[in-house]
Amino acid sequence: MRYKLIVGLGNPGKEYVNTYHNAGFIALNFLTGDGRYKKHGLFEYVKSGVVVFVKPLTYMNESGAAVSQALRFFKKEAGDLLIIHDDTDIPLGERRLSCNRGSAGHNGVKSIIESLGTKEFCRLRIGIRLPEHNGKAGEVVLRKIRRSERVVIEKAIKNSADELGIIPSSAS
Repeated sequence: MRYKLIVGLGNPGKEYVNTYHNAGFIALNFLTGDGRYKKHGLFEYVKSGVVVFVKPLTYMNESGAAVSQALRFFKKEAGDLLIIHDDTDIPLGERRLSCNRGSAGHNGVKSIIESLGTKEFCRLRIGIRLPEHNGKAGEVVLRKIRRSERVVIEKAIKNSADELGIIPSSAS
């Protein structure tokens, strides 16, 4: 497995649960079967085999500090890293793997690039753009996900996990 540290981006707090901006947290919960996370500093984590799943405890725009701390704690390099996050430029249910690229305007990714001093890591971008999306990401990302849309997001996560060789712990 190429990825040894998988980070799902989102915002902490009950008011952000099940919002589009928390697609990374939703992905990690799906992949770990809502496993019991251990808290360490600016992040919480759960290990599954050789992979460590990490959720920053910082807000999205400050994700870089948590990711940097997790890389140091687990003695990993940026090349071991897969970031999973929402993307308003991609239609709901679609996903794209991008490596060694800029933030494309995603503030969480921008924070990670600034903190690590590199963009030499991969990102799994989960599409959240709805047909009625008018191009203003800030108006979309904090909206609650409808049940039918959550099913579509989870299917995208499962398909990505299958393609990347990330076996959800609930399936192993």
